[in-house]
Amino acid sequence: MRHLIRIAAIALGLCAPALPAATLEVAVRHSFNGEPLLLDSLRYANATGETLSFTRISYLLTGFALERDDGAWVEIPGSRAWMDVAAHRASARFAGVPAGRYRALRFHIGPDTATNAADPAKLPGDDPLNPNLNGLHWSWQGGYIFLAMEGRYRNAAPDLKAYTYHLARDPNRVRISLAAMIDLTHDATALIDFDLGALLNAPRPLSFEKDGAATHSRDGDPVAAALVANLPSAFRVAKILSATPAISQPAPIKPLYLPEKFTPYRFTMSGTFPVPDLPRDNPLIEERVALGRALFNDTALSRDGTIACASCHQSASAFSDPRRYSIGVQNQVGKRHAMPLFNLAWKTSFFWDGRAPSLRAQALVPIQDPAEMNETLDRVTAKLAASPTYSRLFSAAFGSPEITAEKLGLALEQYLLSLTAYESKFDLAMRGKAALSDDEKRGFELFMTEYDPRTGQLGADCFHCHGGPLFSDHQFHNNGLAATDDEGRYGVTHLEPDRGKFATPGLRNVARRPPYMHDGRFATLEEVVAHYSTGIHRSPTLDPNLAKHPQGGLRLSAADQRALVAFLKTLTDH
Repeated sequence: MRHLIRIAAIALGLCAPALPAATLEVAVRHSFNGEPLLLDSLRYANATGETLSFTRISYLLTGFALERDDGAWVEIPGSRAWMDVAAHRASARFAGVPAGRYRALRFHIGPDTATNAADPAKLPGDDPLNPNLNGLHWSWQGGYIFLAMEGRYRNAAPDLKAYTYHLARDPNRVRISLAAMIDLTHDATALIDFDLGALLNAPRPLSFEKDGAATHSRDGDPVAAALVANLPSAFRVAKILSATPAISQPAPIKPLYLPEKFTPYRFTMSGTFPVPDLPRDNPLIEERVALGRALFNDTALSRDGTIACASCHQSASAFSDPRRYSIGVQNQVGKRHAMPLFNLAWKTSFFWDGRAPSLRAQALVPIQDPAEMNETLDRVTAKLAASPTYSRLFSAAFGSPEITAEKLGLALEQYLLSLTAYESKFDLAMRGKAALSDDEKRGFELFMTEYDPRTGQLGADCFHCHGGPLFSDHQFHNNGLAATDDEGRYGVTHLEPDRGKFATPGLRNVARRPPYMHDGRFATLEEVVAHYSTGIHRSPTLDPNLAKHPQGGLRLSAADQRALVAFLKTLTDH
């Protein structure tokens, strides 16, 4: 099954006069025992004396309602929000709320049963419940994670350990009701305090050592039950502000340089993929994709005319490089392995360290990098302008033969967005059109099962970073590689918690693109799996989902390692 996304005009209809309404903003302030919360700070203590930090706090709020003085609840239709401390998402605005005075606010942690079971691939790219936006859906296991809380802790022993609490599943949806006098005869803001200290400590105190350092909310799990019991007392209304700041309407996004005549590009993807938030100022058209393809394969983008983008991103290697390090002009050797270039429409930052905020920005960096193409944009545009072929291609793509660096980036962005991978043996098996072998089935089971000896689950935990139909969370993680002088994400943000973190690549077509990791240190998939089994190096920024494992790694049997490799090979597109 495929989605087909086309450029389309939206017809506007006439609306009936609106009833008096107001805008309610809900803003959440995160704290620990009343003090402002800091991420990645080992300064907090729970009721059992364990010192802890938080590396991730991410959750879904749905079903907002307000209580009138007569006791009737006024539901706010379609109200939902994704809150995430690291992403600085801490507020949501709901327009069209019936004007009036209310005495209480109600919402839920997690979606309702129907929404939890619905197909998330149908949601718009900017919807708070879109899995590609929030990273809180278990895809093949089904349903959302309502609350993800991860971090590190230390008890009496000096060793630093990790915890991962993932609250999910329908019985664990929690309703929060808060008394508050909210005057919505005008716009208002409800400032809510979410106290993580109360969540861990009352009324059922949690100890990572005694109760468990991980939960995936399986039936009867006492850790999940304690979180459900504690959540209602962790929220309170701090204050009600009499008015929200003026809501400015964003300027309409207009397509850049759209020609009078164009052919909409038929963007295809799997029906299981979440809808991507494609660039609205650069709508996909055939003429621009064709121009981007020509540029991607043209050695004129390099100073000496010896290499093109395609030289280091070869289609036979899933648009990656079969060499450990790519070779630039004058045989200069790069420092990182070339990332694969497909399914980029779902990413929001680019390069292993995320230093480029868009594909159009990313595409221009290698051209100017002294170790890669070592060219200037002025020289490139001048070379292209001298070509009658490019004058014709730019005219068709942009309505003018003028060639600029901006248009160069827009065209390359479109071609890169067109590169999708979604039709593998695994996908065919999910649709009943192919059969996985016993080893492949075992590998899939290991891939999608957590490692939690407390509950008898001894999987490989791959899905935490490589979950979903794209097989990537598109985040940055320290995955336990032996350290080198490459500091990864830290080199961009200069934040200590980002040291040693690199982007998580998708695993589709992974068998076609050795070597592996940001520096190509592993030549085979067998070496990659062995790393997670016995080769994990501990460091202060090691991802909690790996740090919770035994020293060295998962300690998988040889048979299970073979099964994982067998499953990974099913992700190859035909």
